[in-house]
Amino acid sequence: MAKRAIEQTGLIPRSILRTFERFKKQLFPGSEMLVIQEFRISRYQVIVSVQCLLTLIFVPLLINITTKLFFITPVIEYVWNKPENEFFLNIHQQNLALQELKFFEDKIYFEALLDPKATSFSTLDNLEFTNEEQASFKNHNLLNFKTKIQTKTFEIASVYNQESIEAISNLFADFLSLSSFGLVVVLMRPQLIILKSFLAESLYSLSDTTKSFLLILGTDLLVGFHSPRGWEVFLDWIFHHFGLPENEDFISLFVATFPVFLDTVFKYWIFRSLNKISPSTVATYHNMIE
Repeated sequence: MAKRAIEQTGLIPRSILRTFERFKKQLFPGSEMLVIQEFRISRYQVIVSVQCLLTLIFVPLLINITTKLFFITPVIEYVWNKPENEFFLNIHQQNLALQELKFFEDKIYFEALLDPKATSFSTLDNLEFTNEEQASFKNHNLLNFKTKIQTKTFEIASVYNQESIEAISNLFADFLSLSSFGLVVVLMRPQLIILKSFLAESLYSLSDTTKSFLLILGTDLLVGFHSPRGWEVFLDWIFHHFGLPENEDFISLFVATFPVFLDTVFKYWIFRSLNKISPSTVATYHNMIE
């Protein structure tokens, strides 16, 4: 402990010694080779980091698109479109289809009431038509109405059948994408170390104000005042993407608890880790939010 204290309070400050060492490297022969070597290392780090980042993004994405388009979706369509299978993946889709069909029926009935011809035909008893002509006309209108309803029913069933196939295909395609991402992470472990170092160096090179701005932007997007609506939209997309029935109770519970948990994690990370790495950034962050 005494030796460490003596080293910290030497006669010549360490900053002056580092400056002298830097000048010595620049004055003596071979310094330009050192600069070139450092530039090559930095350039290699950037190239490897960019390649690794692009691989992590595009390899799972390409696997998702190609497998879903050429393999998963055709197989799901063949299995799902058998006569004994249902059109709907869950009861929620069936309820939506029934609501849409009911709205279409009400729309046709309302348009028929607004049609002048239909209005005049509704008073057939006051016109000089025989009972056979009135019955024929009514049967024709009824047949036309049933034809429209049947056509709309097949259209709605086809749409929700395709949504069911899409949801099941998304489940398998996303699983393959996640597996491929994990495989890339395992195979590119050295490149990931370089990428992590490059990102950390790039982040630490930013000014304290910029780092605080990014920190506030991220926390406000995830746990800010308007973040619950964003989480609701995200959960709705998840339910629709995988064909899951929407659960309002689960969404309300998730929105009420998860952002609070995430906010606690952010505060703990700022206090425990960021305060040691960059205390000036934490001070700037607190000044900006106040």
